[in-house]
Amino acid sequence: MLKTNKNVLIIALIAVVNMLGYGIIIPILYAYSKKFGLSDFQNGLLFASFSICQFISTPIIGRLSDKYGRRPMLLLSIIGTAASFFTMAIAPSAIFLFIARALDGLTAGNIPVAFAVISDSTKPEERPKAFGIIGASFSFGFIFGPAISALTLGFGENIPFIIAGVIALIAALVTFFYLPETNRHMGEVKHGKLFDFTRLWKTLFDPNVGFTFIISLVFFMAFSCAILYRFQPFTLKILNITPSQNSLLFTMFGIIGLISQTFLVQRFTKSLGMKKSFSLSLLFTSLSFVIMFFSRSLFVFVAASILLGIVNSVVQTLIPTLLSQEADAKSQGTIMGLNTSYQSIGMIIGPILGGVIATITIPLPFLVGSVLVLLCFFLSFNVLRPGIRRESAF
Repeated sequence: MLKTNKNVLIIALIAVVNMLGYGIIIPILYAYSKKFGLSDFQNGLLFASFSICQFISTPIIGRLSDKYGRRPMLLLSIIGTAASFFTMAIAPSAIFLFIARALDGLTAGNIPVAFAVISDSTKPEERPKAFGIIGASFSFGFIFGPAISALTLGFGENIPFIIAGVIALIAALVTFFYLPETNRHMGEVKHGKLFDFTRLWKTLFDPNVGFTFIISLVFFMAFSCAILYRFQPFTLKILNITPSQNSLLFTMFGIIGLISQTFLVQRFTKSLGMKKSFSLSLLFTSLSFVIMFFSRSLFVFVAASILLGIVNSVVQTLIPTLLSQEADAKSQGTIMGLNTSYQSIGMIIGPILGGVIATITIPLPFLVGSVLVLLCFFLSFNVLRPGIRRESAF
């Protein structure tokens, strides 16, 4: 596919350099913010500021890409990401960290717009493989990003942020010079508000995409509750591993995700069908969280993490794939933008939920995450329902 479809190749390259940037800053952002005197609560607000701004901006950028084209919106979002990294590198005070994360969130439309480019450029039967390639590209970038961060941090605390900014600018240049406009339905999207809270709520009940959106929201709530917020406290305080060993676990996630999205997603969907693959992956995600909840040895926890890395990659690849087939060609940017907003809501609620219930016991967020993903498993029986109308409501 990379040889025959230039757009998929370009988006894959953009995904690699994009995730390289994030992989560079994610492992050091917490420690970097501590230099400015932020408390753990303030640090949580710093992380949440990105998701809040992303929640607001991505449906707007997605809808604008339906009206005015993918290419200009993709360029705008990548340049905004680069500017946010450079702002963090030269930040004189904590307020500039918040400004940088808010700017990154407000222009964080590159992923849904990139997914819309894939929807524009592939046939429905090709999309599981195409989205798997893009997911593998993200994983590839996330494998090497933390390594770059570790190797360059000794030259200065702000150097990794500068490198991340330069990498984002490279992605912008690749987009500008090599990516053609793929939206063949510009201007055909229905007129309406750029951001409409009422529509955001009503979309959850849409017969085409409603169940998939609900699953996306609840799944990312569960994942951020169990993994993004509680993973490090659990491994450091319960399993008593070192920070360097913890970094190796994150690298392992990236490697497993790369293997899963490159070699397994297409095989699963081809042999089991997309719907059954999606449901089973959700069920095994729930199981992996249960194993993590009960695990008290590193071996058991790593085994559960490997299982999670495989099935989580399938779920996160198939969510945009399902949405691309449930919506019409005119509304791919809008759909992908709305999906990122629902994911942002989940990633706002999830860490707060995880922080509250972890006051009872540190492993409890894994069990809560398991229950939430099990709910997604039962909801998944309603995706890609035959006989549903295909006319877009967007």
